Amino acid sequence: MLLGLLFISNLFNSDCTDAEKSFRGYLAHESKSEITIDGKLDDLSWRKALWSDCFVDIEGSLQPNPKYKTRLKMLWDENYFYIAALMEDPHIWAVSTERDSYIWQNEGDFEVFIDPDSNSLDYIEIEINAMGTEWDLLMDKPYSEGGVNDDSWDIQGLKSAVTIDGTLNNPEDIDKKWIVEIAIPWKGINQTANVSMPPKNNDSWRINFSRVWWDHEVIDGRYVKIGEAFEGLESNWVWSAQGVINMHDPSLWGFVTFKKFEKSQNRILDFLSR
Repeated sequence: MLLGLLFISNLFNSDCTDAEKSFRGYLAHESKSEITIDGKLDDLSWRKALWSDCFVDIEGSLQPNPKYKTRLKMLWDENYFYIAALMEDPHIWAVSTERDSYIWQNEGDFEVFIDPDSNSLDYIEIEINAMGTEWDLLMDKPYSEGGVNDDSWDIQGLKSAVTIDGTLNNPEDIDKKWIVEIAIPWKGINQTANVSMPPKNNDSWRINFSRVWWDHEVIDGRYVKIGEAFEGLESNWVWSAQGVINMHDPSLWGFVTFKKFEKSQNRILDFLSR
């Protein structure tokens, strides 16, 4: 039994030293306790949930490991799909305040990509910056196939919160990390795919996550990113490596498997989360 526990721990509680894996996977367990979306991750279910592998460069082994660590956790219940990401950064800054701004072009962000039926059609993208500004959109198909983003589409009932261990937009100090917590309502996305929402036990979806990070300079006491969008100067760090600089190929995303609550599994998570 102990060997089995250690195997699970090694597989799903990475210390960021594991070798890169293709098509990463994560077991998202059902939560039976209340989760408050406040960016603190101090709810019982979050404390039990295991961290993912650390993010890698979007091109995988073709590029060095990311400059700063990024990890995440996932949970779900009958109403929501929960995602929490922790991003280390000594300089936390953001500028976009208007919802549905093209956030990644202006500053660093955390991004979620979801394709529930794994057909690369009608997939979801969410971006959130350190101010908590959101951009949600629906892609009919990948850009490479003539896809168009519909950012007039909104996830009704979407919840998110950001906490910062440090100070936002203050270049005079050193920050530690920022956390994004997201609750995606099944009712807000169930029109995008003909699959069960909430998922059935052991259902797997194609999902990936990205963190865009811009190098910066300080001008007149303000952070200013170095470079412009589409010049290729931003860093793209992802949960499951794409192999190319292109998040919009769902066939390269990782797999999230949804697990129903089981008392025996809960005991294992209690052991691993100590």
